[in-house]
Amino acid sequence: MKPLTLLLSLTLLSPLAYAEMKCESGKCTSGKATTDKKVPPKPAPAPQAVSKKRSHAPAVTHPKKERTLRPTVKQLFNVTTTRVFKETVAPEQVNYGYIVADEAKRTDVVAWYSGYVIELYADTRYQKVKKGEALALVYAPEVYKAKQDYLNSLNFNAKRPSPAMVRSSRLKLQLLNVSEKEIDRIRPGGSVEKYTTLYAPADGWLFDKRIEAGSAFKNGMKLFEVVDLGTVWMEAKLYQEQLAKLDRFIRFSVVPEGFSTQFEAQKELLYPRLDPKEATATLRLRIENKKGLLLPGMYAKLYASTRPKARLLVPRSAVIRKKGEWYAFLATEFKGEYEPVKVRVAPLDNRYFEVLEGLKEGEEVVNNALFMMDSDAQINSIY
Repeated sequence: MKPLTLLLSLTLLSPLAYAEMKCESGKCTSGKATTDKKVPPKPAPAPQAVSKKRSHAPAVTHPKKERTLRPTVKQLFNVTTTRVFKETVAPEQVNYGYIVADEAKRTDVVAWYSGYVIELYADTRYQKVKKGEALALVYAPEVYKAKQDYLNSLNFNAKRPSPAMVRSSRLKLQLLNVSEKEIDRIRPGGSVEKYTTLYAPADGWLFDKRIEAGSAFKNGMKLFEVVDLGTVWMEAKLYQEQLAKLDRFIRFSVVPEGFSTQFEAQKELLYPRLDPKEATATLRLRIENKKGLLLPGMYAKLYASTRPKARLLVPRSAVIRKKGEWYAFLATEFKGEYEPVKVRVAPLDNRYFEVLEGLKEGEEVVNNALFMMDSDAQINSIY
C-alpha cells in the first residue's frame, strides 16, 4: 500500500478503533474511559537514630545566686563536733633505746700471776655463778713458792717469835690474790697445797670466758667477766630539741618490746656529748631487775611524764594549721554555721592538743573534714 493511501486510512478510523490500537501497544489499561491511576503510598520514613553527639543548642543556665559574705562557714554535709574539755593529765614524752648492763656491776677475773689451768669448773659462757663459787683450779709456780715461804715463816715464828716475818709473807699471798680461806689452811707444821683455786668475785653471769682446761695464762690476762643483772641501765636517745624540756619530767617508766609490764626507772645521767651522725643525746636510767626479766640488748620505749595538772584539751583532728597559725571552727547559734577562730595549742600526746588560748571549756568545735571548712573560708575571704 502506498504511503498516501495508508495515511488516509488511519485518518478515517473511528476514535474507538484508535483507542483499541493504543491498548494493544500497551499504552492503556482497557478500552473503557480512562480511570484514575492509584499510586501506592510511600513507605513511612524509618525513625532516625538519636545522635550521641552533644547538641549544639545553647544550654539552659540558671542564674547563680550570689552568696552573702559573712564571718562564718556554712556546711550542710554531715559535720561532727566535739566539746572542749578539761582533764587532769600529765603530758608524756616517748623515746626509744636499749637495755644495757650496769657498768658498775661488771667484774673481771684477772690473773695476778702466770700459770696453767688444771681443772675448769665454769666451763660454759653465760653460765650463772654465785659469789665465792669456784671457777677454776690452777697451778702457778709463783704462788706455790709464796705459800712455802709463808709456811716457813709460821714454823720459824713457832720457835722464835717473828710476827713481822709472818705478816710480810702473808701479805705477799694476799697481793697475789690468793683467797683468805686458802691462806688460813696453811698451818705450822703442816703442808701447802700445790694448786690454787679461783673464785667468783660476785653473783652474776659469765659474759666472757677466755680459758679452757689445760690452757696456760699470763700475768694480767683477763680470764672471766662476771656481770650482775640485778640492776640494769637503759640508754635512751633524745633529740636535741628535747633536751631543754628534760627537767620538766619527774617520772620515767620503761616498757621493753613485747612486754606489757612497765618498769620504773630513775634518771641518772645525761651523757655530755651528742652523736653527730644522728644529732641525738643519750640519757641513762637505772632499773631494778631483781627477777632478771630485763636483758642487755633489749629494745624498749621510755615514757617520761610531767607533774599532773588540769589542762584544757581538744582532739588533734579539731584544729588545722594555716599560714603558721592554728585554727578551729567554732559552732555558732545558727545550725550549720561555723566560725573560724585562731587558737594557740601545744601537743600533749598523739591524740590531743592542750588549748592555751582561743577556746573555753564546753565550747563546741568541728571535729572532721576541716579541709572543706578551710576551703569555704578561703572562698568567702573569711581569713
